[in-house]
Parts: sequence; C-alpha cells; structure tokens
Amino acid sequence: MSEVLLSFRGRRIGPAEVTFLRDLIARNPGLSRRRLSVKVCEAWQWVQPNGQPRDMVCRGLMLALHRGGHIELPPQRQTPPNNAITHRRVAAVAPCNTAPIEGPLASLGPLEIRLVRRTQGERLFNYLVNQYHYLGFSRPVGEHLKYLIFLGERPVACQAWNSGPLKLTLRDRFVGAPRKAYAHHLHFIAYNSRYLIAPWVKVPHLASHLLGRIARRISADWQALYHHPIHLLESFVDVERFKGTSYRAANWQCVGRSEGRGTKSRSGARTSIKELWVYPLNKDFRRKLLAP
Repeated sequence: MSEVLLSFRGRRIGPAEVTFLRDLIARNPGLSRRRLSVKVCEAWQWVQPNGQPRDMVCRGLMLALHRGGHIELPPQRQTPPNNAITHRRVAAVAPCNTAPIEGPLASLGPLEIRLVRRTQGERLFNYLVNQYHYLGFSRPVGEHLKYLIFLGERPVACQAWNSGPLKLTLRDRFVGAPRKAYAHHLHFIAYNSRYLIAPWVKVPHLASHLLGRIARRISADWQALYHHPIHLLESFVDVERFKGTSYRAANWQCVGRSEGRGTKSRSGARTSIKELWVYPLNKDFRRKLLAP
C-alpha cells in the first residue's frame, strides 16, 4: 500500500499526488492559488454532485500540504475578509407585522412554503433567524436550502437545511456502519440546522405539520438545485431548552444523546447535551447510503 501523507475530505494524498502538484505549480508560475485549484480539480475529476469543481475544498487541501512543507504555493494575492464577522452580517428589512396569530391549525387557512435560497426572500429569512432564533444567524457553507412559510403575506416560520455534519457517532450507530463506509454519500443527508416558529405565532401542532410537509418535498427540491436526492433527515435538539415534541409528533426518531463535546471540539470544552433525531425518507436509505 502506498504511503499516505494526508487524508483530506475523503481524498488520500501520497507521494505521487504531491509530485503532481509540485510539477503543476512549477509549470504554471503565474497562476493564482484559485486557478491552480481549478486545474487540480480538472486533472483529478474532483467535482460536486452537480458537476461543479470542488475548488474550495481543493484549496484547503493544497493549503494543508503547503503548511506541512510538502508543496510550496505561490504567494497569496488577496486577503479574504474575516468570515466569522462577515458571515453573520444581516441586512435590515422592512418591519414585520407581529400581531398575534393564534388558534387551531385547521382555522389558519392555507400556508405557503417558499424556497427562498437565492431569491429576494432570503434577506427576510436571514433577518428573522438572526432576530428571533436563540442561535442567531450563521451563513451556511456548502449545499443548503432555506424555506420561509407564509400565512398570506405574513411570515410564520423558517427552516434551514444544510449538508449533514461529517462526524456523528450516533448516526453511525443508526446507519449500522462506521462513517468511512458511507462518507462518500454524506451529501445524501440533510441536517435541519435552524427551525424557527415566529414568536407571534401560537398555533398548536404547527411545527410538526410543517416538518411533515417539508419532508415530503425536500428531496425533490435538493435534486432540482444540486442534482442528487436526499435519503435521510437529521437534527439536534438541545435538551436544556426543548423536548423534541414537534419532531416526535412528525414521526422522527430519537437515536441518542451527545456527550456534550460538539462535532468540532478538540479542546475538550463542554457544550450542552443534545439529542439526535432522524427521519429516513425511504425504507432502503441504509442500502443507498452504503452503496459503493
């Protein structure tokens, strides 16, 4: 077996790949890091499910090799803004009508679910989540969808769905296999990263009703934008704040509790305990996740 110098987002890099990168950089001394990453993606056929090159991931790979002394990248031409700040800036929108909406679900009238990713409605979505969700707004990276739910012209709820987290031991147990067995199919999993019922809305069973409606359409919506389906939905519930009632009522399944370390923790810092809730979109989701 050839030596592995680095494993990055499922791609193993050995001496042959390093030699290729060194030669590519030497043959193209005038190219920027971004242009080099595009050429690498073309040479390795490293693309997203929608056919677009994985140039951002490739740049991260090359930077890791550069910092490890395996290759020498050209000097950085631009200094990107601080994403921790810019990704949380939210544009102001016109004030919403916050008069109470109350009563039984059946009396509300028709609810319209709008997919607002890359539309004018995205600004309102971002504002509402930033203003009223306890976690605030954070700009998602990678594949994601944003839904705004309206009663007439009044927003009543928001749902954000991202690609599933890379490492979840609880999910591995539910799937019945280690992560490496389905890592190449993580894009078939969608993670409900934000769910907001507007604070002026007090309607029993609304949250579970909307979960069910979006579960019936999300795979087709994902297919239309990213050219692949979704087979499994998942979400974390902070047990110090919520009981997971709406997920349970929508027939989701709780598969266990986290140990309070978070998905990205390396320092040992504790976070709140969370339950992982899952909802398979088809009966053979395990076979599809574990397929070669």
